[in-house]
Amino acid sequence: MNKENTPSAKSISLVLVLKGFCMGTADVIPGVSGGTIAFILGIYHELIDAIKSFDREWVLSLLTLNLKESIARPHFKFLLPLFSGIIFALLFFTRVVPLPELLHQYPDQVYGLFFGLIGGSCVLLLRNTQDLVINDFPIIIAGLVPSLVIFNLGIISVPDTTIYIYLSGCLAISAMLLPGISGSFILLLLNKYSYIFSAIGYFRLSVIIPFAAGMLTGMVIFSRVLSWVLSHYYRQTTLVISGILIASLWLLWPFQSREYVVIDNKPKLISSSPVIPDEFGIFFMLTMALILAGFITIIIMDIVVKKMNKSNQSRA
Repeated sequence: MNKENTPSAKSISLVLVLKGFCMGTADVIPGVSGGTIAFILGIYHELIDAIKSFDREWVLSLLTLNLKESIARPHFKFLLPLFSGIIFALLFFTRVVPLPELLHQYPDQVYGLFFGLIGGSCVLLLRNTQDLVINDFPIIIAGLVPSLVIFNLGIISVPDTTIYIYLSGCLAISAMLLPGISGSFILLLLNKYSYIFSAIGYFRLSVIIPFAAGMLTGMVIFSRVLSWVLSHYYRQTTLVISGILIASLWLLWPFQSREYVVIDNKPKLISSSPVIPDEFGIFFMLTMALILAGFITIIIMDIVVKKMNKSNQSRA
C-alpha cells in the first residue's frame, strides 16, 4: 500500500465528525432518521458493527479490570468522532440555532429540504437494488403500510417520570438506527420532543441521564437485532427499508395542515396531515427549490461516496 495515498487518521476522523453532524442534524427534525443519513453516507453497516462491539466480552473485560481489552475491543476510532459530531449538532441546533423554533416558523421550507433528501434516497435505494422484480414489491409494501399506520397514530401523552423518559430513550434510539423512522418523530408521538430537547439545551441532568441510559440500552439491543436480520436477510431488509423510507415522505411532505398548542410558552405540534397548497407565491417557489436542492444534494453525495469507495479500494 502506498502510504502517500492512504488517508490520514485525522482526515478520516474529520469526515466522521462531519457525517455525525449530518446525522445529529437529521435527528432534530421530526420525521427524519439519523439512520437514514448513515445509510445515505455509506456508514450504516459500519455503525451497526461498531455498536455491536460493546459485547459480552467487553463487559467481562470491564468487570475483570482488563483496561487494555476494554479500550481496544470497541470501535472507538469510528464511534468517538461520529458521536462527537452528533452531540455537537444536537447542541448547536438547540442552543445556537434553535431548529425546533425554525420548524414552527418556516415548516414548509425546512421540511421541503428534507423531503427532497429522503425522496432522492428512495430513488437511489431502489435503483441500486439489483434485479428488482415484481415479487419484490410485496416486501416493499410490508415496510410501507405498517409505517403509514405508525405515522398516523397521533400524539400519545405519557408522564414525565424517570421510567417513561428512559423508555422514550430506548424507543427513540431504536428508531434512529432504523432508516426511515425518526427518533425525533417517536418523541413527538410520545409528546416528549420539546421536553427532551429543552432539557438537552439547558443541561437538565435529571432528564438527560435516564434518557441517555435508555438510548444506551436500546442501542445495544436493537443493533444486534438489526445486525442479525441484515446478515441473514439482507435483500429483504433493504426492500423493507425502502418501503419505510417511502412511507416517511407522508410526514415530510412540506405542505401540511398543522395544529399546535402552546405549552410553557412554546408551540407544540399535535397533529399534521398532507394537503395540496392553495397559494403559489414566493414561499411556494422557495419550498419547491429546496425540494429540488435536497434531491440534487443526495445525487451528488451518492456520486461522491461511490468515488471515495472506489478510490479506497484501489489503494488497498
